[in-house]
Amino acid sequence: MKPAKCTQCGDSIIVDETKGTGICPSCGTVFATETVAEDGGGKVVRSKGRTAALTLAKLAILSAISYILYMFVKFPLPMLFPSFLDLQISDLPALIGGFAMGPWYGCIIIVVKCLLKMPFTGTACVGELGDIVMGIAFVLPASFIYKYHKTRKGALLSLAVGVLSSTAAAMLVNRFVLIPFYLQAMFDGQWEPLLNMVSTLYPDATSANFYNYYIFLGVLPFNLLRCLICATVTFFTYKSTSKLLHY
Repeated sequence: MKPAKCTQCGDSIIVDETKGTGICPSCGTVFATETVAEDGGGKVVRSKGRTAALTLAKLAILSAISYILYMFVKFPLPMLFPSFLDLQISDLPALIGGFAMGPWYGCIIIVVKCLLKMPFTGTACVGELGDIVMGIAFVLPASFIYKYHKTRKGALLSLAVGVLSSTAAAMLVNRFVLIPFYLQAMFDGQWEPLLNMVSTLYPDATSANFYNYYIFLGVLPFNLLRCLICATVTFFTYKSTSKLLHY
């Protein structure tokens, strides 16, 4: 048992460390304990209401940053990939949130950023749904592995798994969802306009071999690059940002 001060009335409370809770005998406020340093073992006592509010605030901030990156910070690499593939790093806040707060929080950030963009969609929300799948395929395995291996090696392993998982998901989503949808919805099932869009990069592409060119020369390296950028930034910044999120 460990004494602590009530944040509401200042009276002493008793925290049961085995349960991570305590009750102020004067005002009856229920408290929960949280570890604030991975290696120091220090604890801070917060009311459950305040803890929930802080969690929502963190989610809101990270989701807002992710949405801004998703909407406005993106650019094509037309010399390397088809012009309709925009390089963006909007999964970065979700990765950091997943590492600091847990896997499901990272997934929530992915979903929220895509939901916020849906009113402005140009793809009947199919593109955003695809981004949800690819984002969760990145954040969920990475943050889940890191949750149980909170070391530099664990972070490296978790990010590597996330990169491969998201890239594989991108290949499947593009092959079986996005391209078939765009082909029917935008080009009325005609291959010619789509082939013209990639003719500079893949002059030998036809309707018969388009997926071989696009998936393996476009989607695969493009998403590896995108995910590696996010993973690299996360690896070198997650410790410092995690301290801020645990404040």
